[in-house]
Amino acid sequence: MRPFEYSKADTPEMAVAAGGRFIAGGTNLLDLMKLQVETPDRLVDISRLDLAKIEEREDGGLTIGALVPNSDLAADPRVIDKYEVLSRALLAGASGQLRNKASTGGNLLQRTRCYYFYDIAAHCNKRVPGSGCDAIDGVNRILAVLGTSEQCIATHPSDMAVAMRVLDATIVTLKPDGDRRRISIHDFYRLPGDTPQIETVLEPGELITHVELPAPPEGRHAYRKVRDRASYAFALVSVAGVLKIEDGKIAAVSLAFGGLGPMPWRDASVEAALIGKTPDTATFAAAADALVADARGFGSNDFKIPLARRTLIATLRELTEA
Repeated sequence: MRPFEYSKADTPEMAVAAGGRFIAGGTNLLDLMKLQVETPDRLVDISRLDLAKIEEREDGGLTIGALVPNSDLAADPRVIDKYEVLSRALLAGASGQLRNKASTGGNLLQRTRCYYFYDIAAHCNKRVPGSGCDAIDGVNRILAVLGTSEQCIATHPSDMAVAMRVLDATIVTLKPDGDRRRISIHDFYRLPGDTPQIETVLEPGELITHVELPAPPEGRHAYRKVRDRASYAFALVSVAGVLKIEDGKIAAVSLAFGGLGPMPWRDASVEAALIGKTPDTATFAAAADALVADARGFGSNDFKIPLARRTLIATLRELTEA
């Protein structure tokens, strides 16, 4: 780990004025610093800011402070009761010890677990722009099959962010100039394109302060995660879903996917294939076909395409069973 300056912030305004990288739980950033994947000159400790509360909103939703630990968010009775998909996604991530430290804001910003991103001897456009991507012709079993580019095929690792996307969350930030922004999670992440090192729309020095959830959606919730072992493993494929049936037809559905793309993935065509349809095998197959229509494997991860189909179909069965 290289030397760096360290300071503590007492207010969000002090944090954005300090001009450094923010650190709260540090469950991802410290690992990256130890490996010299990230080498910030200055760390600003925001762990003491008053951003660790979960508050009810007038519209029936919740405002979640950026420093709420993942374990607290998963265990909150309001989340369990009204946003079950979020609680289930959080409990599927990492280990209990890590969930006790990992923050809501940090979880949204965690970096890919691509092997080549973590290996500073490898070529990685996300780590060193213009250096190449060893993953495309390398060991890419855990990497993306949707939304990739010739520059990067890394996946986003968060379970929580997949559930946040299915719930239409809004991310609230504070910019260094004092302005506040509200960013839909659907607009928050960027596809790699030619600039895979730019992963979100955040500006330099912009601080996530809260996440807002709208009123809870009606319907049954599910989160299904396929991984190599039962715990402490990142998703090969995950599906977050909320689905409502009326008069024997699918009246409303929201679906988001992890392990498949460089961001928590959501495809309107998948949901369109389900709305107004009878929940049966043919309907589920049509939705699964829409999900993988543009999928592309890179050798070791080809299996993810049929796995994504099966996982979505299994999740839809869970959401629609009597």
